[in-house]
Amino acid sequence: MIPQNTTSVAILLFVACLPLPLLASMKRAPEPRQISIDPATTAYLKPSQIHWQHDPIGADTAILQGDPSKPGMYIVLVKWAPHHMSRPHWHPNDRFITVLSGTWWVGTGANFDPERTIPMPAGSFVTDFAKHVHYDGAKDEEVMLQIVGEGPATATPAEQKP
Repeated sequence: MIPQNTTSVAILLFVACLPLPLLASMKRAPEPRQISIDPATTAYLKPSQIHWQHDPIGADTAILQGDPSKPGMYIVLVKWAPHHMSRPHWHPNDRFITVLSGTWWVGTGANFDPERTIPMPAGSFVTDFAKHVHYDGAKDEEVMLQIVGEGPATATPAEQKP
């Protein structure tokens, strides 16, 4: 439809040309700079750089620091698959666990009973004390944990309690 009066034509031309001065004044965005940090100061791994290993018990693990099989501090990530739980066991050293995502279920004692576990939602912090029997895992959803401890990080079945 073509406007019939000059006022309508002027308004139409004004609106149609409005973006032109804005476009002309815009400058091309600068290219992103390649920024690096001193690796002697800070080390990092992005998610795509984390190496996951599958464990047949229903958990995938990624070692972030140290070696859990040797003496010394270690940090690991653990992803528990839904509907997988450990059986009652104990560790020789304390372990410090942060629930990063999902709900992790924890229980204590030598009698395995998933119905008697309590939920630890994301953000929870749990300490498994050395030589005390416990069990844990995921119920209906995947759970991601960060575990910090002193190696060697062994798990001994509850029947073999010292």
